Amino acid sequence: MHEFKEPKEQNLEKKYISIIEQIRSLISDEEDIVAILSNVSAALHQTFKWLWVGFYLVKNNELILGPFQGPVACFRIKKGEGVCGSTWEKRETILVPDVEKFPGHIACSSESKSEIVLPIFKNNKTFGVLDIDSAEINTFDQTDKKYLEKIIKIIEEKLI
Repeated sequence: MHEFKEPKEQNLEKKYISIIEQIRSLISDEEDIVAILSNVSAALHQTFKWLWVGFYLVKNNELILGPFQGPVACFRIKKGEGVCGSTWEKRETILVPDVEKFPGHIACSSESKSEIVLPIFKNNKTFGVLDIDSAEINTFDQTDKKYLEKIIKIIEEKLI
């Protein structure tokens, strides 16, 4: 007898659809952005078991560590530096299959092997970034990008 297994992508999409509904419900009545980002990072970390999930917020022309789940992280990142600073500078999602091959990667944790960073906008300016690290190479793909960008849109609605 063969056990039926759904393709990884279908399982991943189901997880994202579920977490998006949960995040919408979780933050619907909250206005404080730090509280919102704290619970979003916790929900993503708990659901996907990634190494690090967190936010860096633009303050005084640098990215400052915000709410996160995972190992200790870098406090400050300059525009254009590392994956987070590059995301801020380019204003677009950056997917890194192998952080060792990303020029100028900032190794906050030696355990990090792959990464995805998404910009968050408020009034067409970069408010911050969502940074997610995995302990495995090649963790993130276009499915992650698609659904994480939907989560970013939910957060941006709270910034208006």
